[in-house]
Amino acid sequence: MWYKIDNEQELDSPSLLIYKERVQKNIDKMIAIAGSTERLVTHVKTNKMPEIVKMMLNSGISKFKCATIAEAEMTATAGAKYLIISHQLVGPKIERLIKLRQKFPNVFIASLIDCSDSADAHNTAFAQVGLVADVFLDVNNGMNRSGHELDDKILELYQKLSHSSNIKIHGLHVYDGHLRASDFNERKRECDAGFVDVKHFLEAIDAAGLPKPMVIAGGTPAFTSHALREETYCSPGTCVLWDWGYGDKLSEQNFDYAALILTRVISKPKRGIITIDMGHKAVAAENPIDKRIKFLNLENYELLGQSEEHGVISVADWDSIKVGDVLYGVPFHVCPTVNLYDEAYIVENKQINLIWNIEARKRKISI
Repeated sequence: MWYKIDNEQELDSPSLLIYKERVQKNIDKMIAIAGSTERLVTHVKTNKMPEIVKMMLNSGISKFKCATIAEAEMTATAGAKYLIISHQLVGPKIERLIKLRQKFPNVFIASLIDCSDSADAHNTAFAQVGLVADVFLDVNNGMNRSGHELDDKILELYQKLSHSSNIKIHGLHVYDGHLRASDFNERKRECDAGFVDVKHFLEAIDAAGLPKPMVIAGGTPAFTSHALREETYCSPGTCVLWDWGYGDKLSEQNFDYAALILTRVISKPKRGIITIDMGHKAVAAENPIDKRIKFLNLENYELLGQSEEHGVISVADWDSIKVGDVLYGVPFHVCPTVNLYDEAYIVENKQINLIWNIEARKRKISI
């Protein structure tokens, strides 16, 4: 059993385990799929740990996406020099972005813009401090979460960004996270179809005499599709740790589970029922009860329900299970699961000798 830890008796539960050797294998696989480290803009929202950012930097990856100001601060502190905050920054977050830029003057830190009002707010705020805002135009090509639609107004916005006094436009951000078909060929067809209008927009930018933009496309589901598009940059995130949800769905992406939850049986309240100390504070609970965790060392079971600190499971082999037994589980969705923990136990050679802080789970580090 690759996942069993020799000194598991020393760990409290529930605990987040990170298998360092598997993390490195996943980093290497990401690079292999992309064809080079240059094409990767890896999202740190999955891991939120400076040590994993450093592992990617040591492997040659130099560009990163972040979802929050705190993630960007963590990533810059770890040594990264190229960051994109892939979120719409409004209100006080624009001031925080400026402070982040001032704290890390030698780090490229860009944000996303998808409307004229946001462009004006950035331009004004950055002009007041004598800086230029580095931005990407966020493009909505079907997910309908953020971004400007690919309509007859989008070129006008791109031109405005190109000619604003305190804004520098670097490219397009095209996130098609809604395309998650299990069959790779079907998913690729959907990604390609959704990219047709992006190509037309790129042609319009060229016809307007503007510089050719950098294009960052997709997340983890579309990674293997966009990797085939030679001039496109890819931004997977979940691949670094992997999870049950994508592991079952994206069969062509052969990544290894590198993050598990360790939990213990704390009660056997009724024949056929066991209770573990893994409630919905210990594993992401946004999905239905049957899509939260998959146990690697338990068979013929069903997770019946969770409360804050308890998980109730029906089991077939009730007599063989003892109170205190350790279970190892793969989260269905690893990104928000990691965000539930302050620290992770690091597994090397079946031993726990290190603890890493989940530094960027904070909404604010120093800025």
